[in-house]
Amino acid sequence: MTTILAFAFIPQPLFYLLFGFVIIFALYAQIRVSSAYNKNLQVESRGRITGREAAEAVMNRAGISNVEIVEIPGHLTDHYDPLNRRLCLSSENYRGTSLAALGVSAHESGHAIQHKVGYKALQARMALIPATQITSQILPIVIIGGFFFGGFGGIMLDIGIICYSVLTLFQLITLPVEFDASRRAKIELVGLGILDRDEMPGVNETLNAAALTYVAAFATALMHLLWMLSMRRDD
Repeated sequence: MTTILAFAFIPQPLFYLLFGFVIIFALYAQIRVSSAYNKNLQVESRGRITGREAAEAVMNRAGISNVEIVEIPGHLTDHYDPLNRRLCLSSENYRGTSLAALGVSAHESGHAIQHKVGYKALQARMALIPATQITSQILPIVIIGGFFFGGFGGIMLDIGIICYSVLTLFQLITLPVEFDASRRAKIELVGLGILDRDEMPGVNETLNAAALTYVAAFATALMHLLWMLSMRRDD
C-alpha cells in the first residue's frame, strides 16, 4: 500500500505519460493475443485430438471426474466455472484440433486441477468474485453520478477508490492463477503425448500472448486506482 501511495505522488505529466503507456500496452496485448490465437488456430496438431478430448485427458490424469465439459458459443469465451464445476469451451476449441484449441483447452483444465489441489491463489480469487461483481456494477454509477452531482469527488471519489482497490487486488491475484494454469497445460500436453515437443512453440505463443492480457488488465486497474488516489490527494 505504501508503494501505491508513493506512485500517487508522481508529477502529473509523468503520470499521464505512464497512463498512456498502459493504454497502448493494453491495446497491444489484445492485438497480440488475437493474432497469436488466429495464427495457431490454423495449425492442425498431428494427433488430431480435439480440445474437448485434450481437456478430458488432462483432468483424467489428475483424477478429476466431477467436472463437466460443455460447448459454449462465442469467440475466446473459454473459462472454468469453479462454482458449478464446469469447464466451458468455445466451439472452435471444443471441436477444434489446432494448436491453439489444444493450448486453450488444456489451460482451462489447469484451472480445474488448481481447484482440486486447493491452489491458494485460485481460492483467493474465488473469494473475491462476489466483491468484484458488486464493484463492477457500482463503478459506472459512481462515475456517472460524480459528473452529475458536483464533480467526481468527496464520497463518490472514496467509493471509486474502494472499487478500484478491489478490482486491482483481483487482477493481481489473477496473474499467478493464469500463469500457473498455462504452466500446467504445457507440461500435460507433452506428458500425455497429445502434442510433440516440436509442436509446443505454437501453444507457447498462444498462451504467452494471453498472459499479456492479464498483465494489461492489472496495469490498467492499478493506473485507475492511482489516478483516483491522486485526485483524493488534490481534493
